Amino acid sequence: MEISKIVELLNGQLVVHGSNKTVEIETVCSTDLMSDVLRFATKGTLLVTALNQAQVIRTAEIADIPAVIMVMGKAIEKELTELAEKKDITLISTNLPTFTTCGILYAEGLIGCLEGQ
Repeated sequence: MEISKIVELLNGQLVVHGSNKTVEIETVCSTDLMSDVLRFATKGTLLVTALNQAQVIRTAEIADIPAVIMVMGKAIEKELTELAEKKDITLISTNLPTFTTCGILYAEGLIGCLEGQ
């Protein structure tokens, strides 16, 4: 699924648009524990989190995650935005809670990062 479709489905806001405009997202990892991201996420996974700290972007870079969704309308600090731009990671914000966000994405055919293994 393309990033633009994900933003549309979640009534989201594109905060940072990385150069990965045509990346195809097939799996989703939803967690606030960055150690879980490093353990379970695969290349090209979409990260859904409520954690709005710079470590999210750093972890996404290490795990080769092209896009991060911040849920629950959490404030996105300037440092986070600047780091996402620097690391070329798409950053999306939605007012939806984590459960609803994941449910919408699942209903549209995206699978959890452990389901594809």
